Amino acid sequence: MTVPAPALPARVRIHEVGARDGLQNEKSAVPTHVKAEFVHRLAAAGLTTVEATSFVHPKWVPQLADAEELFPQLSDLPGVHLPVLVPNERGLDRALALGATRIAVFGSATETFASRNLNRTVAESLAMFEPVVARAKEGGAHVRGYLSMCFGDPWEGPVPVHQVVRVAKALLDLGCDELSLGDTIGVATPGHVLALLGELGEEGVGADLIGVHFHDTYGQALSNALAALQHGVTTVDASAGGLGGCPYAKSATGNLATEDLVWMLDGLGIETGVDLAALTATSVWMAEQLGRPSPSRTVRALSHKE
Repeated sequence: MTVPAPALPARVRIHEVGARDGLQNEKSAVPTHVKAEFVHRLAAAGLTTVEATSFVHPKWVPQLADAEELFPQLSDLPGVHLPVLVPNERGLDRALALGATRIAVFGSATETFASRNLNRTVAESLAMFEPVVARAKEGGAHVRGYLSMCFGDPWEGPVPVHQVVRVAKALLDLGCDELSLGDTIGVATPGHVLALLGELGEEGVGADLIGVHFHDTYGQALSNALAALQHGVTTVDASAGGLGGCPYAKSATGNLATEDLVWMLDGLGIETGVDLAALTATSVWMAEQLGRPSPSRTVRALSHKE
């Protein structure tokens, strides 16, 4: 039953990350044709932003080593944005050569994770991103800046809000069009989310520039997403079937499941354009390809009814 709640947006854009952030954490590589079909099924379910792959060196993320083979197989999806992750100018060159028009860079709010994930300090990683963002923008591409460890870090512990705000503003100052705030290890709670969004707002970073990316380690992803919506955020990252984690932070469990998010948004009367039945069928199909059940509560509930 649809029961709207006050002070929430009329529509939310779901930034689907299952095909990239979800599959990059698999122990073995998923065949390219399965990835391509996964993206096509997600698009058919009504998702208009589907993060496709990552142009990272295969040594670091071997599960996505087929980016050059996969991306051309997605050229028949007009109207669907297909962002790709690039770590540096070499990755950007590979992405632009294939016609990518949406680029994402991936930074860290903490020094330890920056060192482990990018082998650089926070400042050095920002310097590495600067020409990437500039060249992408010069070519007319849209650029998203991911910021990980925004709430807690497995090595450094709780991350001060002012520290996150400083790095977030630095990413936007580089020219990023939007910023995704990542709760990489899933330790955020709604008050913490509101505190960070509030301080960003005080520093001139409006909710229209922000997306949120929650992991469900402690079962808080949906409540954190709702808190962000109450603050005015209208872009939420999610992963079909709850796929994903982080290969560089072992305590990071799955992403917020897209189905669970859509169930909540549908109940609130918030438009997404997503067909929940088609999306659930897609996640059931993907779970079969991976040989294990989906962790999404909604997928389990709806598939059990069938």
